[in-house]
Amino acid sequence: MKQIPLDIGLTPRPRLHTLVEGENGRLLTHVREALQQRQPQTVPTYVWGPGGSGKTHLLQAVMQELHEQGLSAGWLDASTPCGGYPREFDPRWSAVLLDEVELYSPEQQHTAFNWFINAMTPQQGEPRWVLAAGSLPVADLPLREDLRTRLGWGQVHALQPLGDEDVRKALQQGAAERGLELGDEVVNYMLSRFSRDLGSLNELLGMLDGYALEQRRALTVPLLKQMLNET
Repeated sequence: MKQIPLDIGLTPRPRLHTLVEGENGRLLTHVREALQQRQPQTVPTYVWGPGGSGKTHLLQAVMQELHEQGLSAGWLDASTPCGGYPREFDPRWSAVLLDEVELYSPEQQHTAFNWFINAMTPQQGEPRWVLAAGSLPVADLPLREDLRTRLGWGQVHALQPLGDEDVRKALQQGAAERGLELGDEVVNYMLSRFSRDLGSLNELLGMLDGYALEQRRALTVPLLKQMLNET
């Protein structure tokens, strides 16, 4: 079987202005206002929702927005190694982004708590924004109690998965960012035969993009079928 190479370097980075809102308008408005500093972020924000609802995508979009403003942020997810010791908080960070919090090891929880305290109660300067995400409500997070309760101190938002029409829009928008045209026929095929998890669909789109480039063909259902037969 042939493995389809995916050049991650060519994958468009998540951007806030390209996110499809669906039923998450209030959350995205809050995030945009926080980044535009229209209101001081003296409390954390916790976002929760099922796998594939777009939590990591949202946090990556926030990181990208901060970078474009010339700012930096701390990032911690379940795959970040902590080496048994808490990673140091950097006072130059403008925000702390905590993803997949329900999967944190004891060492990662130690680091997250350390970052949280330093961000929310800085020795100098203004508080930094803490934006965290997980798959469970705050009350159900399997974390040390001092970290779990602090994550629920501020705004808590349930991220709603996108409906079919919004998923369609997001896929076609993602294709357009890659300079591709994704027709309704291909989208219909993807939605009828694959998980409607937007993360998985975007991964499939990335594979199809690479395969179409390799084959020098447009994105079509026959091309998608051919790619799947070869993987």
